[in-house]
Amino acid sequence: MKRIRMIALIAGLLIGVMLVGYVNVMASPPNDLTEMPGTPARNLIAPAFGEQNPGIITAASGANDFAFRLSALLAKDEGGENFVVSPFSVWLPLAALVNATDEINRPALLEALGASGISADDINAAASRMLYDLTNQREKDSFGLNRQFYPEGHEVNDPLKIANAIFVDIGVTIKQSFAQTFMDYYRGSVINADFRSDEAADAVNKWASDNTDGLIDRIIEEFDEDAVAAIANAIYFSDAWAWEFDLNKTTEDVFRSPSGETAAFYMLREGDGLTYYEDELVQAMPLFFANGGGMYVLLPKDGDAVGLLTSMTNDYFGQIQRDSRMASGKLLLPRFTVESGIMPLKDVLESMGVPLFNGETAPLTGGLIEESLRVWVSDAVQKAVIEVDEKGTTAAAVTVMQIVGTSLPMPTEPFEMICDRPFVFILYRHTHDGGSQALFTGIVNRP
Repeated sequence: MKRIRMIALIAGLLIGVMLVGYVNVMASPPNDLTEMPGTPARNLIAPAFGEQNPGIITAASGANDFAFRLSALLAKDEGGENFVVSPFSVWLPLAALVNATDEINRPALLEALGASGISADDINAAASRMLYDLTNQREKDSFGLNRQFYPEGHEVNDPLKIANAIFVDIGVTIKQSFAQTFMDYYRGSVINADFRSDEAADAVNKWASDNTDGLIDRIIEEFDEDAVAAIANAIYFSDAWAWEFDLNKTTEDVFRSPSGETAAFYMLREGDGLTYYEDELVQAMPLFFANGGGMYVLLPKDGDAVGLLTSMTNDYFGQIQRDSRMASGKLLLPRFTVESGIMPLKDVLESMGVPLFNGETAPLTGGLIEESLRVWVSDAVQKAVIEVDEKGTTAAAVTVMQIVGTSLPMPTEPFEMICDRPFVFILYRHTHDGGSQALFTGIVNRP
């Protein structure tokens, strides 16, 4: 099986690029690409156990609601093909753009993000706290402040890395209020670029490569002629299974896909003490990563993986996790690689209520750059890939957004979960405020 990265590692990444523009942009002279200086970012906000902030909790849990709604709408159009998407890195840059959206359109954007009725301050705080949890900041803080809890020479692993940046044309000026918020709560950098030449595209592509260990080295061919900025997000996740599959126990057998039988290589996990869930609709089992989080495999009993994913909600996912119990049994899971191709997101995001695509209202006008220019999102696409084998998982996704001037009781008998037909996967990592945040979702119709 072709490796995207070294075996035994999981590499999940997402580059989200939003191209910002307006009508009748004036040409600007060439200039070197330099990172703009600014006030150092404040520390990410550490969630306090026992603390309850309704607005922050709403925003964090809404991120998973958004993830499953986006996944459902995209999965409906797959027509029996394999499917993978990374919804969190669609949510994260949209959350940052709440701060640049005008007051008329901001409530609709918050509602689309699953954060209806809260303030921009709440969603910023939620994003900061989620980044703190997702990037293992708590463990890093503990290592620095409470070394006695770790053995000598212990290093805190950082399986998930998240980077944000906004590239700004030398002919315009980023609003200082947005730049500061982007830096403080989203760890976003501001970088000057000349959008009238290839310089800006080259800069974004280099940044993408630098922040994904070279896995994504080309995401932009050229910018729209009216583009004046690009906001980019990169997520890189690398980890091995906490309990690797035994390669010697992998066997070849038949997989019953919607288009007919095909050969697959099945990895085996069996024994006592397996975490397992079952109800009238699904069998489910998590596979844990060495440094936290995991991937739930969900096998629908009626064989309708699309139906299962399209009906998935944050509440049901939470129920599956809460009601999973230790059980004796076995899992047969095929090694698989799923690549999405380029998925258009604009129509789906519009149907979810994202108001940023309306050129008539130009909802980002006045909130992103200092100049009196009309600004809105014009397009959005994503490409994603995931590979699973005995050692771990490799996953990658690329998202581009262009902005212009535009349960039953647990079984008592040993279970058998034979994934020889379409199944769903949800790759997640834990957050204090929102629980298990879905980073990648998908369907395997043909391994």
